[in-house]
Amino acid sequence: MNRASLYIPLGIFLLVVAFGYAGFKLNDPHQLPSALLDKPFPEFRAPLLADASQIVDRAALLGEPVLVNVWATWCPTCKAEHAELMRIARQTDLRMVGIVYKDRAELAQRWLDDYGNPYDLVLLDSDGALGVELGVYGAPETFLLDAQGTIIYKRVGDVNPRIWRDELAPRLAMLEVNLDADVPAGD
Repeated sequence: MNRASLYIPLGIFLLVVAFGYAGFKLNDPHQLPSALLDKPFPEFRAPLLADASQIVDRAALLGEPVLVNVWATWCPTCKAEHAELMRIARQTDLRMVGIVYKDRAELAQRWLDDYGNPYDLVLLDSDGALGVELGVYGAPETFLLDAQGTIIYKRVGDVNPRIWRDELAPRLAMLEVNLDADVPAGD
């Protein structure tokens, strides 16, 4: 065995340590990098939850900023964030689209009937194909799109009051979304 081969295990060890260190430098695990940031929302075709015969495509997300929220009834964090989404829908004129991820339509419809529906459109992604296109790790995940349909923000995890205040509201203000619409409940 030559002397150079003794350094191979040391080199492998140092490489593993370097990758580990880089991984720990991710300050917020909810801020996972996304290949879609600053790129157009992917082309898709998905049925509406309320009427599966109606198919929606990417064009439905264009024309104004949109918050796209990926959720499921089996997701406990989705239930925790739901009240904040209802507040956002009530108090702003932000357009919101829900994507029901790997779930059954009847369960999702019952959820919205029981807890309220903050969404302007609810799309059904039963098989998770749209989620794959979006690089979804799980639910909930939220995307903010500008009026041209470009993804300008991605959140892995719940949208809560702190995330709204510190991350979403400033971006929406730059997009000139009215954050104080105070729309009465039921409108």
